[in-house]
Amino acid sequence: MESTERLSLPLLMPGQAQKELWHNEALQILDVLVGCAVEDGPANDPPASPVAGSTYLVGDSPTGDWAGFASDVAAYGSGGWRFLAPAEGMQLFVKSSGTLALYRSGAWETGILRGASLVIDGLQVVGARGGAVADPSGGAVMDAEARLAIGQILAALRQHGLISS
Repeated sequence: MESTERLSLPLLMPGQAQKELWHNEALQILDVLVGCAVEDGPANDPPASPVAGSTYLVGDSPTGDWAGFASDVAAYGSGGWRFLAPAEGMQLFVKSSGTLALYRSGAWETGILRGASLVIDGLQVVGARGGAVADPSGGAVMDAEARLAIGQILAALRQHGLISS
């Protein structure tokens, strides 16, 4: 085995010459992945003037210096681009959008939160989606305004995906 199983960090071998090169390579990989933040992406085109230390998510159809590194994490340093293949479940913060990117089923998902419930201050405020709420109907003419208001509320809740149709 020449590298670690999860992060592919290079391992030192007994009697290996220039061990500092392998050690430094491992530190470079850790520097990118432990920070868990990228400037932008996924994008197919590398930035025109990257800054040393900047990191990006590579898109599905990369061009230029990124060609052949689809979905990788691209880190720019003094030696040029370094590409790291993502592992299933890897999660990074995307600075440009303030969202999270999750590597799932071979692709980056950005801005999607997944979970079974949303709990704020110990109180569940959103849970599993329930059945549809029917539009109001029936009643006398006097409740027409109430039915209209309730219908608008239901439409807004459906639009935001909080209830189903």
